[in-house]
Amino acid sequence: MKTITADTLYLILPGKVSQLSMLIARKTGISILDAIRKVYRSNTYRDLSKEETKLWHLGPIALYEYFQEHK
Repeated sequence: MKTITADTLYLILPGKVSQLSMLIARKTGISILDAIRKVYRSNTYRDLSKEETKLWHLGPIALYEYFQEHK
């Protein structure tokens, strides 16, 4: 398994965004496209895209909770 670094984090971000967006859409009743927009515009995405926060370790439910707490 390769180590995640600031240079490789971009490889896993789409999967994390996808999982989080699907969860947001399901829980709030909005479209998946609107949920994706919310994620990319959020503080959570800003933090997720910084390797040093280690948020990429979190699963979709934990990311959703983080998203809710950091609106």
